[in-house]
Amino acid sequence: MASLNSPDSSPPNISFSIKETRKTTTTTAAATATSSTEAAAGRRFYRSSSTKEPSFSQFPFTPPHLNNCPSLPQSFHNSPATSPLHPASTTAAAPTKLSDLLISHRCVSSVLKKDGQILSIAIFNDILYTGSDSNLVRIWKLPDFTECGQLKTKASMAVALQVSHDKVYAAYSDCKIRVWRRNWDRGLKHLRLATIPATGNYVRSYISGKDKMMKHMGPITSLAINISDDVLYSSSLDKSVKIWRISDFKCVETIQAHSEPINAIIAADDGLLYTASDDATVRVWRRNFSRSDRPTHSLVVTLPTKFSPVKTLSLATDSGLLYGGCSDGYLHFWLTGWFSGQLKYGGSLQGHTHAVMCLATVGKYVVSGSADTTCRVWARDEVDCQMHTCLAVLVGHRGPVRCVAAFSGSVSEEVVEEADDGCTICSGSLDGVLKVWRVTCTKNGTRNRSLQNGTEYSDEM
Repeated sequence: MASLNSPDSSPPNISFSIKETRKTTTTTAAATATSSTEAAAGRRFYRSSSTKEPSFSQFPFTPPHLNNCPSLPQSFHNSPATSPLHPASTTAAAPTKLSDLLISHRCVSSVLKKDGQILSIAIFNDILYTGSDSNLVRIWKLPDFTECGQLKTKASMAVALQVSHDKVYAAYSDCKIRVWRRNWDRGLKHLRLATIPATGNYVRSYISGKDKMMKHMGPITSLAINISDDVLYSSSLDKSVKIWRISDFKCVETIQAHSEPINAIIAADDGLLYTASDDATVRVWRRNFSRSDRPTHSLVVTLPTKFSPVKTLSLATDSGLLYGGCSDGYLHFWLTGWFSGQLKYGGSLQGHTHAVMCLATVGKYVVSGSADTTCRVWARDEVDCQMHTCLAVLVGHRGPVRCVAAFSGSVSEEVVEEADDGCTICSGSLDGVLKVWRVTCTKNGTRNRSLQNGTEYSDEM
């Protein structure tokens, strides 16, 4: 007999609920000596309709999900507690305290360049970098969102970007990483530093037999930086993760992390490394320091995702929640236990009808981009981090949303009310369009004053 908590088990066909009614009889005013009595509570059984859900075996890639958030007035829906693939999700209903806020979202800017598909986005302070099919990495200045430079290479398709305080890392389709140094002397400038791995070093290492696997044997999918440890991580479709020392850009370790291609990696400040793969797992690795000059990484835990390949990862640093977007359209999250300190499954967020391709977190907000051409903005409860509410659905792209970035604050010189709490989102799609969105949460009184001042905007651009 299958367990009720197993993913293959189905809910029972018949369920019963007990409804309790009370009948109270009162005496007349003349008979004050006799106290009022209460009749015994009568118990009645009500048969509910069958809760068994239909089979989704005829949908090999994406099961149909309930989409009850098509427009802004209906966007206050909670993540479901059950789903076809996750019958025992622990996600609780969102509190109603958000009802006193007005949620608004609008497209601030939309840019179409002749660069082909937008494949990667990275943001650091007030500078935004975007990679595409072309050999250009475009640089944008925030908050006015104006182009202020370009990074040119002979290679094309910048599939992954990472930015630190003084360097820019871009991974291309030729399985190599280019590095630029950022210089703020008399304006923002970029100086080309290195190509990882260098061709000469790779050939010499191959001849000497020291490290024949220095270069990735498949396209690079993701980059991550740990500045404190002076290391750069790169994941690839060749199922491996490589660790590069930033000081000399040499490969110091190769991890055969998964049995299937790796799609995303995240390096946390505490030394943990998170990897997501098509083998439907998220793995956590810890860096072990030894006396030798060659550090090693050991596997800490493997987190399953209900048999669905994991396409993207994001880590909320303030709450410690780990989010993983899957190809079935679900957004899973894990949280750290209070006593054990280990990651445990927290639940799943339902809404997208196709694969979740990218994630971004800022403060209490989680932004997910999907192959269904939409972005969804979720708000995490500040008291109970397992509670999430979908605030808005950003509709406007005509192709799958490949990358997103989010930051707090506005993108223009507009006056922001003190009660305004929201985020700004940059989304890049395979349709070649880069869009900037503004999502705000405003109290009713503040919004009414704004309407009187005439500061109302359209939701589409």
